Amino acid sequence: MKANVLVSLTLVALVILGGWVLVYPSPTDPKNIRYVLWKAGLYKLDVNVTTAAMVADRNRDKLVLGKTEAELREKFGLLLEPDHASPYLADCFQKSSWKGNSALFIGQTPWLILLENGKAKNLVLLKGC
Repeated sequence: MKANVLVSLTLVALVILGGWVLVYPSPTDPKNIRYVLWKAGLYKLDVNVTTAAMVADRNRDKLVLGKTEAELREKFGLLLEPDHASPYLADCFQKSSWKGNSALFIGQTPWLILLENGKAKNLVLLKGC
């Protein structure tokens, strides 16, 4: 009896998980199972995939705000000061109203994290500068 219940629950879980994967197959969809698991700290994803999914993620600020630089590095990996980012991103930062603020780019992506007192205070997508 207990074995039947366990097998049934396992099958239901597999069907739900399979359905989730089929409904949200794109790796850059914020509802994709891998991205959801990455947000929960249960799965490793490439920073380019995560930052692409963040564009459509309405709760992306929760990934950053209030976190220290060490916590951000643990979550995203490579963080770059504006002068170490690509020439394009460095130029965008220098032309922005945030010039002079403590800031980090998430890798070579246009996601800029503004810091205040050692903690993230704002997340900005720099584009079209």
